[in-house]
Amino acid sequence: MRAQKAEAVIIGGGVIGTSIFYHLAKNKVDVILLERNSIASGTSGACEGIIFLQTKKPGIHLEMAIKSAEIFTSLEEELNYKIEYISNGAMVIIPDKIQYNAMAKFVQEQNKTGLDVKLLNVQEAWNREPALSERIAGSTFCSYDAQVNPILLAHGFVEAAIRYRNARFFTHTNVVAITNRGQYIEEVITDKGSIKTNFVINAAGIYAPQIGSMVNLSIPIKPRRGQILVTEEIPNIIKGVLCTSNYIACKYDSRISSSNDNAGLTIERTGNGNYLIGATREFVGFNSKVTHDGIQCIARNLISLVPGFKNVSTIRYFAGLRPYTDDGLPILGRVESVKGFIMAAGHEGDGVALAPITGKLISELVLKGESSITLDAFNLARFNK
Repeated sequence: MRAQKAEAVIIGGGVIGTSIFYHLAKNKVDVILLERNSIASGTSGACEGIIFLQTKKPGIHLEMAIKSAEIFTSLEEELNYKIEYISNGAMVIIPDKIQYNAMAKFVQEQNKTGLDVKLLNVQEAWNREPALSERIAGSTFCSYDAQVNPILLAHGFVEAAIRYRNARFFTHTNVVAITNRGQYIEEVITDKGSIKTNFVINAAGIYAPQIGSMVNLSIPIKPRRGQILVTEEIPNIIKGVLCTSNYIACKYDSRISSSNDNAGLTIERTGNGNYLIGATREFVGFNSKVTHDGIQCIARNLISLVPGFKNVSTIRYFAGLRPYTDDGLPILGRVESVKGFIMAAGHEGDGVALAPITGKLISELVLKGESSITLDAFNLARFNK
């Protein structure tokens, strides 16, 4: 790479970084995307592709997800790229009466926010998914939930972005330093050359703290491992997408991750007919290895919920590291102490669902200095209060 110059530099080639890349390129911003490996090689290449709305906290988090879901409905056409978007709705399966009562309140709050979520009794849940265990207490259903292929989504954003001459990307490129002039961003230095710039967008996911340290920022993101198993291609056992209600609790309460038997379950059928079944939620540093205990835990939970999977073969297993924050919300927006430094990381399992709206809002910060949806609730400064 020769010495470069760009108005904005994005660090991170997952679904968040590539979405920002596309939205900036579309708006004629001279932009460079940097990725330490290949596009979607990190978290975005080792996760489910479920676009859940009903699992989001009522309030700004859910409002963002609804806006993002609206973008998804026409995104494949906009990008002119197949991203395997399917919108058939999803269910949250409730295992017992205690959680049923808790979910009734959760659903009520979601409907107040503007999301149509239905609470189903046992018979209604069985009518929708007959393969479910007889032991469940009920479920919810949201017709707006959907799914997508995260790897194709990231590549779709990149392919659409580089149709604009103002967009460039460099893979297998490590950022080694960021220099300032006073409080202002000046240059990004990589192992292949330097880039003069006015804006640095930290979309590095689990590596966002390392990028932040280059400008003396402490960013409270840590990796949380999620192991996933993949079944053979089979006819539909579960027709739609589903998760268990304790999946919602474990997203917002890190104590639940200490017991993976309580960490929740997600089931997603891919376009090829395989099922992705996940996921553990474990704090094990940067260890992304699959474990026997983790996979056995997922299998036990799966068979307990859907007994029809008992004789289904699995063909492979993988694990990904998700960028976790203590309050379950991403870190988005400008960092006041470093002018031109913008955060876009910490989405954990919501990166796919929030990718389109995150790209749009971060691009607005670069273009206009403010976003159409306030990002105050997501600002890094909230951790210093």
